Amino acid sequence: MNSLILANWILAPLFGVMIFLFIFRIVLTWYPQVDLNRFPFNLVALPTEPLLAPVRKLVAPIGGVDISPIIWVGIFSLLREILLGQQGLIKMMF
Repeated sequence: MNSLILANWILAPLFGVMIFLFIFRIVLTWYPQVDLNRFPFNLVALPTEPLLAPVRKLVAPIGGVDISPIIWVGIFSLLREILLGQQGLIKMMF
């Protein structure tokens, strides 16, 4: 039971925050003049860039659009559903 509470209090918010940050990165791609090294945009860039950089090496931009944040939104959404969803692995264990 403690692990289920731990998952709901740590993993669920973590997945939610990361999905939000990647969605914010998608919106920021619409504004190329934004400097991601300046506050407040660096609060979005710092946690997401280490995950985005390797994906950019594997997946080229499509039509000049960087799709790596979209890929990560999908990955985190899938992980959240697999682990914490109604039929999630963590919920089924308990």
